[in-house]
Amino acid sequence: MQNNQLSMFESESLGRLMLKFSLPAIISMVVNSIYNIVDQVFIGWGVNYMGNAATNVTFPLVTTSMAVSTMIADGCVAYFSLKLGERQHQLAARTMGNGSALALAAGLVMTLLGELFLLPIVRLCGGTEAVLPYAMEYGRITMLGVPFVCLSMTVSSLIRAEGNPRYAMICMLSGCITNVALDALFVLGFGWGMAGAAWATVIGQALNMILALAYIPRFQNVRFERRNLRFEGVVLKGFLPLGISSFFTQAASTVVIICMNRLLVKYGGESIYGADIPLAAFGIVMKVNSIIVSVMVGLGIGSQPIVGYNYGAKKFARVKTVYLRTIAVGSLVSVCGWLCFQLCPQVIVSAFGQESALYNQFAVKCFREFLSVCFLLGFIIPTGIFFQSIGRPVKAIISNMTRQILFFIPNMFLFSHFFGIQGLLYAGPVSDCMAALVVFALLCQELRRMSRMIREQPVAANS
Repeated sequence: MQNNQLSMFESESLGRLMLKFSLPAIISMVVNSIYNIVDQVFIGWGVNYMGNAATNVTFPLVTTSMAVSTMIADGCVAYFSLKLGERQHQLAARTMGNGSALALAAGLVMTLLGELFLLPIVRLCGGTEAVLPYAMEYGRITMLGVPFVCLSMTVSSLIRAEGNPRYAMICMLSGCITNVALDALFVLGFGWGMAGAAWATVIGQALNMILALAYIPRFQNVRFERRNLRFEGVVLKGFLPLGISSFFTQAASTVVIICMNRLLVKYGGESIYGADIPLAAFGIVMKVNSIIVSVMVGLGIGSQPIVGYNYGAKKFARVKTVYLRTIAVGSLVSVCGWLCFQLCPQVIVSAFGQESALYNQFAVKCFREFLSVCFLLGFIIPTGIFFQSIGRPVKAIISNMTRQILFFIPNMFLFSHFFGIQGLLYAGPVSDCMAALVVFALLCQELRRMSRMIREQPVAANS
């Protein structure tokens, strides 16, 4: 049973494999993004744009927890897939246990720290006096869901890598549908405002975790044992470095959001828009764009088990083919997203409530100018995950760091200094173009190396 389950990675049609793994992964990642977007939609209609500004200043708490969660989940699943490809099933089982235990422990620590230091964190993230009460009410409750997110992300990723991406997708969909239904009930029905949106999110996350944990006894290629929950240095050292790039990607997002929020308040206050309109509008733009980012990440992690297994099995030709197909699909999807942002931004803005003409004007500018080259994400993001999947953590880190840390943050400060609030919108596309060039150079080097390994192998080895 185990061999039949695993042999599909090296023998089944790549197109069929990618559809089987990538589509559920994409849906799962998009649903994960929708958690925050759904809250903003109901808050926009049930509270006001100040409530949406509050979700923006608390969003760094979300991205910080996601940074730790994805480091554990992505590193765990990359190592898990590589070990399955190498037929080391016992080590794969220990990886599953260590990763799950670490995810839960990390989630509990982050919840404690978030509750203790919420006020200074919200102020650091750009919370104005008008926004602060909304942010505190929302943040206090949503921090309770962090352990659920950490554990469900890790277990769902392992379920996907083990060969059942559909169940992982069902877990995410169930939590999201619950969140939407409870948002409507709590915010619009009961009038609970920010607290209602927050509780809806936490309950949805808890359901997601419960469903993921319920699958553990059904793993076919590894057997769960309690002793595997005990931390082992050799296992942690094996998978955590492979997740470092994911951590830096999310951690960089946290730093970017904090810097952006503070600059929006500063330069927005000097413009006709004031401080709170840019804070609220830009938060919506970033979260809508996160849907495109989620599709790209879903493509990458959907191909990760296929790439990792075949790389471990030395099927390099299949690895290269999977990557190229992933980039082709990613580019197509990101161009479609770019067209939506350029042609109908007002339709998107209106979904988050009816606001003033000045608010709508700035939000539309954000979509059209800040996201003017978002089609490059279809290349940048899956390539970073590809490096991670083949055990190249340094290249993965560089790929993810260049876009946000090395380019975007310096460009934000530079362009806003000379052009004010408008400069913040210029910084996005300039940084994406610079990052694409760096990632392309790293990719060319890796593909040349892989092509050389393919030539050195017998033809049968890659069939």
